Amino acid sequence: MAFILNVLWLLLGGFMSALGWWTAALVFALTIVGLPWAAAAFRLGLYSLWPFGTEAVDRTMVDTDGFGLRAFNPLLNLVWFLLAGWWLALGHLFWAMVCAITIIGLPFAYAHIKLAGAALFPVGKTIVRTA
Repeated sequence: MAFILNVLWLLLGGFMSALGWWTAALVFALTIVGLPWAAAAFRLGLYSLWPFGTEAVDRTMVDTDGFGLRAFNPLLNLVWFLLAGWWLALGHLFWAMVCAITIIGLPFAYAHIKLAGAALFPVGKTIVRTA
């Protein structure tokens, strides 16, 4: 079922959403200073490309090794939240309400709610398969 939902999601806007996230990741990466946010935007692009059967979780739940920069994740997430996270989450919540108008759109509304949560504080998160 997740495969069918992902294919429908992909055809009905998921690909464009992922392209938007990947474009943002490229812009962040070009600034060099924005590399931590570029990595987060790239992961969110992957997440928005195929949201059903996956979940964004804290990286420490999956990977015990790290780069030694985890102490900066809250600061990086705060900057992200103030500059981009809250309005990206509001956009996903808006589209969730639009999708929730019909019964057929309820799974897509759920995907937008998951993406809104991930868009708030993406630094230090990774995407894992749930199904």
